[in-house]
Amino acid sequence: MDTEYEEFTVAQLKDLLRERELPVSGKKADLVARLVDDVLEPEEASVEEIGEAVEEIGEDDTFDDDDDDDDDFFDDEWDDFHVARQKPVLDDSTISDIEILKAQKKKQPAFRRQEWFRYRRLAKTGWRKPKGMQSSQRINRKYRSPMARVGYRKIASVRGLHPSGFEEVMAHKPSDLDGIDPERQAVRIGSRVGNRKRAQIHDRADDLGLRVLNRRRFERRGDLQ
Repeated sequence: MDTEYEEFTVAQLKDLLRERELPVSGKKADLVARLVDDVLEPEEASVEEIGEAVEEIGEDDTFDDDDDDDDDFFDDEWDDFHVARQKPVLDDSTISDIEILKAQKKKQPAFRRQEWFRYRRLAKTGWRKPKGMQSSQRINRKYRSPMARVGYRKIASVRGLHPSGFEEVMAHKPSDLDGIDPERQAVRIGSRVGNRKRAQIHDRADDLGLRVLNRRRFERRGDLQ
């Protein structure tokens, strides 16, 4: 048996080991020994032996009905793990306009504040119009980052829409969800809304089939359940 594997190269031996899901580390002698040991392992049990083993199991060893409850528990956990997101109902013209909007956003440069490369606090803030008579950015020199101008404005038909195509509706309480169209509009919860009211908005949105754009995962304790 060893002589057969000795004729193989190291690369061929590693390929054989990978096919058998065995480690491929070590020298050639180690690889050959590993293959020989795998061949000399006892074969799997036959069908007849498996049948005899099953017959030896008594009725007391069967599964109880309580196991079904455990399965239901895991099913509930899996249902809460992922929720499919609703998608808007859009016509062909709106879909094409959204694609144009995405292409325009890719071409748009990153608008930086004046002297953003010099001060870290300016690099982390938003856009501000440059000031100063001798400002290189205001004069629009080539080696400075571009300014926000009218020419960078996007297509008007889909301006202000969420990237998914939904029209955002701000909500601060469950009653704000009344009258929202689930096919065209989605909910965005206010940043100052607490977990108690947020849970109520989540439940109300699920009942109405609305999508919450900024849905947050939090642990429901006490009366929040």
